[in-house]
Amino acid sequence: MDFYVKEEDKEKRLDSFLAENNTAEYTRSYIGKLIEEGYVLYNGQKAKASIKLKSGDHISLIEKEAEVLDVKGEDIPLDIVFEDEDLLVVNKPRGMVVHPAPGHYTGTLVNAVIAHSGTSLSSINGVLRPGIIHRIDKDTSGLLLICKNDLSHKALAKQLEEHTITRRYHALCFGRLKEESGTISAPIGRDEKDRKRQAINYKHGKEAVTHYKLLESFENASLVECRLETGRTHQIRVHMKSIGHPLIGDPVYGLKKCPYSIQGQALHAMVLGFIHPKSGEYMEFSADYPDDFLRVLTSLRNKSRK
Repeated sequence: MDFYVKEEDKEKRLDSFLAENNTAEYTRSYIGKLIEEGYVLYNGQKAKASIKLKSGDHISLIEKEAEVLDVKGEDIPLDIVFEDEDLLVVNKPRGMVVHPAPGHYTGTLVNAVIAHSGTSLSSINGVLRPGIIHRIDKDTSGLLLICKNDLSHKALAKQLEEHTITRRYHALCFGRLKEESGTISAPIGRDEKDRKRQAINYKHGKEAVTHYKLLESFENASLVECRLETGRTHQIRVHMKSIGHPLIGDPVYGLKKCPYSIQGQALHAMVLGFIHPKSGEYMEFSADYPDDFLRVLTSLRNKSRK
Protein backbone atom coordinates (compact mmCIF):
# COMPACT_ATOMS: atom_id res chain seq x y z
CA MET A 1 0.00 0.00 0.00
CA ASP A 2 1.30 3.44 -0.94
CA PHE A 3 0.21 6.81 0.41
CA TYR A 4 1.07 10.45 -0.27
CA VAL A 5 0.56 12.80 2.65
CA LYS A 6 -2.12 15.42 2.01
CA GLU A 7 -2.09 18.91 3.46
CA GLU A 8 -4.77 18.04 6.02
CA ASP A 9 -2.70 15.10 7.31
CA LYS A 10 0.57 16.92 7.90
CA GLU A 11 1.89 16.87 11.48
CA LYS A 12 0.09 13.60 12.19
CA ARG A 13 2.14 10.74 13.64
CA LEU A 14 3.11 8.04 11.14
CA ASP A 15 1.44 5.23 13.11
CA SER A 16 -1.77 7.22 13.64
CA PHE A 17 -2.02 8.07 9.93
CA LEU A 18 -1.56 4.46 8.82
CA ALA A 19 -4.01 3.14 11.42
CA GLU A 20 -6.64 5.53 10.05
CA ASN A 21 -5.94 4.98 6.33
CA ASN A 22 -4.79 1.40 5.70
CA THR A 23 -7.36 -0.69 3.83
CA ALA A 24 -6.41 -3.88 5.70
CA GLU A 25 -7.87 -2.42 8.92
CA TYR A 26 -4.64 -2.98 10.86
CA THR A 27 -4.76 -1.60 14.39
CA ARG A 28 -2.39 1.11 15.56
CA SER A 29 -0.50 -1.36 17.77
CA TYR A 30 0.02 -3.73 14.84
CA ILE A 31 1.08 -0.82 12.63
CA GLY A 32 3.65 0.05 15.27
CA LYS A 33 4.96 -3.50 15.12
CA LEU A 34 5.25 -3.33 11.31
CA ILE A 35 7.13 -0.01 11.52
CA GLU A 36 9.53 -1.45 14.07
CA GLU A 37 10.20 -4.49 11.87
CA GLY A 38 10.88 -2.38 8.78
CA TYR A 39 7.69 -3.06 6.84
CA VAL A 40 6.93 0.67 6.57
CA LEU A 41 9.10 3.07 4.54
CA TYR A 42 8.85 6.84 4.83
CA ASN A 43 10.30 8.50 1.73
CA GLY A 44 12.08 5.21 1.06
CA GLN A 45 13.65 4.98 4.52
CA LYS A 46 12.82 3.27 7.81
CA ALA A 47 11.27 5.68 10.29
CA LYS A 48 10.00 5.82 13.85
CA ALA A 49 6.28 5.47 14.57
CA SER A 50 6.27 8.90 16.20
CA ILE A 51 7.65 10.84 13.21
CA LYS A 52 5.45 13.81 12.20
CA LEU A 53 4.28 13.77 8.57
CA LYS A 54 4.96 16.47 5.99
CA SER A 55 2.70 17.29 3.07
CA GLY A 56 3.64 15.45 -0.14
CA ASP A 57 5.80 12.81 1.53
CA HIS A 58 5.56 9.18 0.40
CA ILE A 59 4.70 6.24 2.66
CA SER A 60 4.96 2.57 1.65
CA LEU A 61 3.32 -0.15 3.74
CA ILE A 62 4.69 -3.54 2.73
CA GLU A 63 2.37 -6.51 3.21
CA LYS A 64 3.88 -8.92 5.69
CA GLU A 65 3.67 -12.57 4.69
CA ALA A 66 1.95 -14.79 7.22
CA GLU A 67 4.43 -16.97 9.09
CA VAL A 68 3.92 -20.72 9.01
CA LEU A 69 3.00 -21.93 12.46
CA ASP A 70 5.75 -24.17 13.83
CA VAL A 71 4.67 -24.50 17.44
CA LYS A 72 3.46 -28.05 18.00
CA GLY A 73 0.00 -28.90 19.20
CA GLU A 74 -0.32 -30.91 22.39
CA ASP A 75 -3.23 -32.99 23.61
CA ILE A 76 -4.07 -30.81 26.61
CA PRO A 77 -7.72 -30.54 27.76
CA LEU A 78 -9.37 -27.20 27.02
CA ASP A 79 -12.30 -25.73 28.93
CA ILE A 80 -14.14 -24.23 25.94
CA VAL A 81 -16.89 -21.78 26.88
CA PHE A 82 -17.81 -20.81 23.31
CA GLU A 83 -16.64 -21.68 19.81
CA ASP A 84 -17.60 -20.88 16.23
CA GLU A 85 -15.74 -20.58 12.91
CA ASP A 86 -14.22 -17.21 13.91
CA LEU A 87 -13.21 -17.47 17.54
CA LEU A 88 -12.83 -19.43 20.75
CA VAL A 89 -13.53 -18.37 24.32
CA VAL A 90 -11.63 -20.56 26.77
CA ASN A 91 -11.41 -20.72 30.55
CA LYS A 92 -7.67 -20.92 31.34
CA PRO A 93 -6.69 -22.76 34.53
CA ARG A 94 -4.27 -21.28 37.06
CA GLY A 95 -0.70 -22.39 36.37
CA MET A 96 -0.96 -22.52 32.57
CA VAL A 97 1.19 -20.15 30.50
CA VAL A 98 -0.73 -18.53 27.62
CA HIS A 99 1.89 -18.76 24.86
CA PRO A 100 5.39 -20.22 24.34
CA ALA A 101 8.24 -18.12 25.68
CA PRO A 102 11.75 -18.79 27.00
CA GLY A 103 11.41 -21.47 29.64
CA HIS A 104 7.87 -22.41 28.56
CA TYR A 105 7.87 -23.86 25.04
CA THR A 106 5.45 -26.67 25.83
CA GLY A 107 2.33 -27.13 27.92
CA THR A 108 0.94 -23.70 27.06
CA LEU A 109 -2.57 -22.66 26.11
CA VAL A 110 -1.34 -22.07 22.54
CA ASN A 111 -0.07 -25.67 22.33
CA ALA A 112 -3.50 -26.87 23.43
CA VAL A 113 -5.36 -24.56 21.03
CA ILE A 114 -3.22 -25.64 18.04
CA ALA A 115 -4.02 -29.28 18.80
CA HIS A 116 -7.71 -28.37 18.92
CA SER A 117 -7.93 -25.99 15.94
CA GLY A 118 -4.96 -26.99 13.77
CA THR A 119 -3.75 -24.12 11.61
CA SER A 120 -7.17 -22.44 11.75
CA LEU A 121 -5.79 -19.59 13.84
CA SER A 122 -4.94 -16.00 13.02
CA SER A 123 -1.31 -15.48 12.03
CA ILE A 124 -0.99 -11.80 12.96
CA ASN A 125 0.97 -12.39 16.17
CA GLY A 126 3.40 -14.81 14.54
CA VAL A 127 4.46 -18.35 15.23
CA LEU A 128 4.52 -18.20 19.02
CA ARG A 129 1.21 -16.45 19.66
CA PRO A 130 -1.23 -17.53 16.93
CA GLY A 131 -4.74 -16.27 17.63
CA ILE A 132 -3.76 -14.45 20.81
CA ILE A 133 -4.96 -10.83 21.16
CA HIS A 134 -4.76 -10.51 24.97
CA ARG A 135 -3.14 -12.43 27.79
CA ILE A 136 -3.56 -13.18 31.45
CA ASP A 137 -0.72 -14.16 33.78
CA LYS A 138 0.28 -17.78 34.30
CA ASP A 139 -1.23 -17.88 37.80
CA THR A 140 -4.37 -15.92 36.89
CA SER A 141 -7.33 -18.06 35.87
CA GLY A 142 -10.27 -17.22 33.64
CA LEU A 143 -11.55 -16.21 30.25
CA LEU A 144 -9.45 -15.61 27.15
CA LEU A 145 -10.40 -14.85 23.57
CA ILE A 146 -8.69 -16.74 20.71
CA CYS A 147 -9.07 -15.65 17.07
CA LYS A 148 -9.29 -18.25 14.30
CA ASN A 149 -8.61 -15.93 11.38
CA ASP A 150 -6.95 -12.60 10.64
CA LEU A 151 -10.26 -10.82 9.97
CA SER A 152 -11.60 -11.57 13.45
CA HIS A 153 -8.19 -10.80 14.98
CA LYS A 154 -8.07 -7.31 13.44
CA ALA A 155 -11.66 -6.52 14.44
CA LEU A 156 -11.25 -7.68 18.03
CA ALA A 157 -7.81 -6.12 18.43
CA LYS A 158 -9.40 -2.82 17.39
CA GLN A 159 -12.08 -3.24 20.08
CA LEU A 160 -9.34 -3.96 22.60
CA GLU A 161 -7.42 -0.86 21.54
CA GLU A 162 -10.56 1.26 21.80
CA HIS A 163 -11.32 -0.16 25.29
CA THR A 164 -14.72 -1.52 24.19
CA ILE A 165 -14.10 -5.13 25.23
CA THR A 166 -15.61 -5.88 28.65
CA ARG A 167 -13.07 -7.43 31.02
CA ARG A 168 -14.13 -7.88 34.64
CA TYR A 169 -11.93 -9.69 37.13
CA HIS A 170 -12.69 -10.90 40.64
CA ALA A 171 -9.87 -10.71 43.18
CA LEU A 172 -9.30 -11.44 46.83
CA CYS A 173 -7.10 -8.84 48.45
CA PHE A 174 -5.75 -8.17 51.93
CA GLY A 175 -7.45 -5.52 54.05
CA ARG A 176 -10.93 -4.00 54.10
CA LEU A 177 -11.55 -1.38 51.45
CA LYS A 178 -12.80 1.92 52.83
CA GLU A 179 -14.70 2.89 49.69
CA GLU A 180 -17.44 0.92 47.94
CA SER A 181 -15.88 1.71 44.58
CA GLY A 182 -13.13 3.74 43.00
CA THR A 183 -10.77 4.24 40.08
CA ILE A 184 -7.00 3.83 40.10
CA SER A 185 -5.36 5.87 37.37
CA ALA A 186 -1.59 5.56 37.56
CA PRO A 187 0.93 4.73 34.82
CA ILE A 188 2.63 1.34 34.96
CA GLY A 189 6.13 0.52 33.77
CA ARG A 190 9.23 -1.39 34.79
CA ASP A 191 10.22 -1.12 38.42
CA GLU A 192 13.44 0.88 38.22
CA LYS A 193 14.82 -0.97 41.27
CA ASP A 194 13.87 -4.45 40.02
CA ARG A 195 13.49 -4.91 36.25
CA LYS A 196 11.62 -8.19 36.70
CA ARG A 197 8.71 -6.39 38.35
CA GLN A 198 6.21 -3.76 37.27
CA ALA A 199 5.50 -0.64 39.32
CA ILE A 200 3.77 2.72 39.30
CA ASN A 201 6.14 4.68 37.07
CA TYR A 202 5.22 8.29 36.33
CA LYS A 203 8.36 8.96 34.34
CA HIS A 204 8.46 6.03 31.92
CA GLY A 205 5.20 4.15 32.50
CA LYS A 206 2.19 3.82 30.21
CA GLU A 207 -1.31 4.98 31.08
CA ALA A 208 -3.19 2.42 33.16
CA VAL A 209 -6.75 2.68 34.49
CA THR A 210 -8.50 0.15 36.74
CA HIS A 211 -12.03 0.59 38.11
CA TYR A 212 -12.81 -1.42 41.25
CA LYS A 213 -15.94 -2.26 43.19
CA LEU A 214 -16.21 -3.88 46.64
CA LEU A 215 -18.30 -7.08 46.54
CA GLU A 216 -17.76 -8.50 50.06
CA SER A 217 -15.80 -7.50 53.16
CA PHE A 218 -14.23 -9.93 55.63
CA GLU A 219 -12.20 -9.61 58.83
CA ASN A 220 -8.99 -8.56 57.08
CA ALA A 221 -9.71 -9.14 53.41
CA SER A 222 -12.03 -8.09 50.59
CA LEU A 223 -13.57 -9.59 47.48
CA VAL A 224 -13.42 -6.98 44.72
CA GLU A 225 -14.40 -6.73 41.09
CA CYS A 226 -11.88 -4.94 38.85
CA ARG A 227 -12.79 -3.63 35.42
CA LEU A 228 -9.90 -2.93 33.09
CA GLU A 229 -9.89 0.13 30.89
CA THR A 230 -6.32 -0.56 29.77
CA GLY A 231 -4.33 -3.79 29.74
CA ARG A 232 -0.85 -3.32 31.16
CA THR A 233 1.31 -6.17 32.44
CA HIS A 234 0.29 -7.10 36.02
CA GLN A 235 -2.07 -4.11 36.03
CA ILE A 236 -4.56 -5.22 38.68
CA ARG A 237 -1.83 -6.67 40.89
CA VAL A 238 0.25 -3.46 40.77
CA HIS A 239 -2.71 -1.10 41.13
CA MET A 240 -4.24 -2.92 44.10
CA LYS A 241 -0.88 -3.01 45.86
CA SER A 242 -0.49 0.73 45.21
CA ILE A 243 -3.60 1.48 47.30
CA GLY A 244 -2.52 -0.82 50.12
CA HIS A 245 -4.49 -3.94 49.16
CA PRO A 246 -2.16 -6.52 47.57
CA LEU A 247 -3.79 -9.67 46.23
CA ILE A 248 -3.92 -12.78 48.39
CA GLY A 249 -1.35 -15.34 47.22
CA ASP A 250 0.52 -12.94 44.92
CA PRO A 251 4.14 -14.18 44.97
CA VAL A 252 5.56 -10.94 43.51
CA TYR A 253 3.48 -8.06 44.88
CA GLY A 254 1.82 -9.67 47.90
CA LEU A 255 2.86 -10.53 51.44
CA LYS A 256 6.00 -12.64 51.88
CA LYS A 257 4.04 -15.27 53.80
CA CYS A 258 0.49 -15.96 52.68
CA PRO A 259 -1.77 -17.40 55.39
CA TYR A 260 -4.05 -19.03 52.78
CA SER A 261 -3.56 -22.17 50.70
CA ILE A 262 -3.45 -20.95 47.11
CA GLN A 263 -0.75 -21.29 44.46
CA GLY A 264 -0.48 -17.82 42.94
CA GLN A 265 -2.58 -14.67 43.12
CA ALA A 266 -6.30 -14.92 43.84
CA LEU A 267 -7.29 -13.29 40.56
CA HIS A 268 -9.89 -14.64 38.13
CA ALA A 269 -10.93 -13.26 34.73
CA MET A 270 -14.62 -13.64 35.47
CA VAL A 271 -16.46 -11.84 32.66
CA LEU A 272 -15.53 -11.27 29.01
CA GLY A 273 -17.73 -9.37 26.57
CA PHE A 274 -17.24 -8.18 22.98
CA ILE A 275 -18.98 -7.48 19.69
CA HIS A 276 -18.76 -10.51 17.42
CA PRO A 277 -16.60 -9.54 14.40
CA LYS A 278 -18.97 -11.11 11.89
CA SER A 279 -22.50 -10.89 13.31
CA GLY A 280 -22.09 -7.52 15.05
CA GLU A 281 -23.87 -9.01 18.09
CA TYR A 282 -22.64 -8.23 21.60
CA MET A 283 -21.69 -11.43 23.42
CA GLU A 284 -20.80 -11.83 27.09
CA PHE A 285 -19.50 -14.87 28.96
CA SER A 286 -18.65 -15.70 32.57
CA ALA A 287 -16.63 -18.41 34.28
CA ASP A 288 -17.03 -19.80 37.79
CA TYR A 289 -14.28 -19.42 40.38
CA PRO A 290 -11.61 -22.14 40.29
CA ASP A 291 -11.53 -24.52 43.25
CA ASP A 292 -8.61 -22.91 45.10
CA PHE A 293 -10.10 -19.41 44.79
CA LEU A 294 -13.46 -20.70 46.03
CA ARG A 295 -11.77 -22.53 48.91
CA VAL A 296 -10.12 -19.34 50.18
CA LEU A 297 -13.32 -17.34 49.68
CA THR A 298 -15.33 -19.93 51.64
CA SER A 299 -12.77 -19.86 54.46
CA LEU A 300 -13.00 -16.06 54.66
CA ARG A 301 -16.80 -16.20 54.75
CA ASN A 302 -16.82 -18.85 57.48
CA LYS A 303 -14.40 -16.83 59.67
CA SER A 304 -16.55 -13.70 59.25
CA ARG A 305 -19.65 -15.57 60.50
CA LYS A 306 -18.00 -16.61 63.75
